[in-house]
Amino acid sequence: MADSSFDIVSKVDRQEVDNALNQAGKEISQRYDFKNVGASIAWSGESIVIVANSSERVLAALDVFEIKLIKRGISLKALDVGEREPKPSGKEYRLAATLKEGLAGESAKKVTKIIREEGPKGVKTQITGDEVRVTSKSRDQLQEVMAILKGSDLDFALQFTNYR
Repeated sequence: MADSSFDIVSKVDRQEVDNALNQAGKEISQRYDFKNVGASIAWSGESIVIVANSSERVLAALDVFEIKLIKRGISLKALDVGEREPKPSGKEYRLAATLKEGLAGESAKKVTKIIREEGPKGVKTQITGDEVRVTSKSRDQLQEVMAILKGSDLDFALQFTNYR
């Protein structure tokens, strides 16, 4: 019998993020507490920029955006806001957020270490590019690895793909 396997990736559906951004922008433009504060949220290249006339309104707009991301099934771990401190820029405050994607070297090593230490014996891991392939003879062991990774407190979002 052939080995079963799956891939661990950290990817974000850009269309869902764009939909959440558009919904947040619409809500910000219509809500009473955002009237006359110049609040907006939009793409700026690869980052998302939130603008308002006070730092409190920028953080409130960020909360609206985060709620829309959660409703669309996107993990907040994929959103990198930095230190969450809006920067003054003339008469307005700005906050830039980026999306974290891919399991870079340290993240992939952290995932494989967790699997080695806490996972069942006989499970093999292999880092290829920005993903980790996990193989085993038993599908039950693979599901156990998924449960371990879902329960671990990692600072990046994980998805499981190519389950065979």
